[in-house]
Amino acid sequence: MNPKAPIRKLVAEVLAELERLNYAENMCNQYRRFYNRLIAFADSIDETVYSEELGNKYLRIHHHFDLDSYTISSHRTFSCQARCIRVLGDYKLHGAIMRRRTTKAPYERTPQFAEALEGYQKECVQRNYSQQGMRTRVYRTQLFINYLDDCGLSSLSLLTAQHLSNYTRTIAGYHKKSISAILTTLRSFLKFLYLKGYHEKDLSGVVPKLKLPHYPKIPSAWNPEDVKRVLETIDRGNPNGKRDYAILLMVARLGMRVQDIKEIRLTNLNWVARSIEIVQHKTKRTVSYPILDGIGWAIIDYLKNGRPQTESPHLFIRHHAPFETFGPHANLHNIITKYTRLAGIKMRTGAAQGMHSLRHTLASVLLEQETPLPVISEILGHMSTMSTSVYLKIDLEGLRKCALDPDEVFQYDDI
Repeated sequence: MNPKAPIRKLVAEVLAELERLNYAENMCNQYRRFYNRLIAFADSIDETVYSEELGNKYLRIHHHFDLDSYTISSHRTFSCQARCIRVLGDYKLHGAIMRRRTTKAPYERTPQFAEALEGYQKECVQRNYSQQGMRTRVYRTQLFINYLDDCGLSSLSLLTAQHLSNYTRTIAGYHKKSISAILTTLRSFLKFLYLKGYHEKDLSGVVPKLKLPHYPKIPSAWNPEDVKRVLETIDRGNPNGKRDYAILLMVARLGMRVQDIKEIRLTNLNWVARSIEIVQHKTKRTVSYPILDGIGWAIIDYLKNGRPQTESPHLFIRHHAPFETFGPHANLHNIITKYTRLAGIKMRTGAAQGMHSLRHTLASVLLEQETPLPVISEILGHMSTMSTSVYLKIDLEGLRKCALDPDEVFQYDDI
């Protein structure tokens, strides 16, 4: 790009590029309004060429912040204004609109423990923990070493049982499950410190154990008729509807997890064998789902008439520019919430109504059809039938068959 290009020409090229990338009309108008105010400001101070200094000056005078003081905790309106300025600077330097993701600053509070924390993170990766599991373990470990830092501890080799006792008192008011999870992470971290030579003693045995009875919650299941109403509510005449219908159908009919659906690639579709072959995100096992007739036609309709032109290898993508796969933490809850409201379905108080609840509904229907538990476990992708057995609690018809007749029992009182 020409570094001396007039600001008006630069703005015109940026707006044209936004339209070429299929940014929404409202978004393009938002950029246009911001740049018109920026051009008016440049004219008022006799500036004809855009520079980062000019952009920062405009932000300071009209919005009371600049790119140097902007942080992720700033108000969201600031993020829009900062984004407009950064897009202009990126295009001037690189001739392209670059995606920027503002991420949390790296953990730097306790530099004396940085090496051990980094080593523990690598250990978690080697243990093949899930991303969510590793993130929560590392976060709990950070809280612990923050406490040690507040206590003035300069080295992990100085850690004592008294420090651990005092720390456990700080979490005494937490929920029992939270306490159990924190103590488990603490034992894991202490074992790591001993094995890697950060401490001469294995203090993991000092950490108390909290016994929790295993009472899994009763899964929330939909009325099958309500699932049918939700699917019928979807407007399959527009691209969003075609995509959402295919996604909801795959959860409701195949019991697929949302994360697995997001990770489906076009190459995973085996049309000859009529199957979807993927490696499950949670279990890391290779599984094959059948492409049932309704699901197959929904996918074909989406690919032919709904999916935007994109180089993304994933089957389902976002429908706003840039057209990429859903984010790693997107649970697609907004999709099912939207159509639940349109269908006028009111869930009972406290009942789960997210995507995962459709898996519960499928399990309930299969149980009513007297499908063997191992088969249901295979369909839902459970590692063990123990995970599936919790659904027996929602098989009302099966439970009724197990009920005793009190009158019949009383007949044998005198025996």
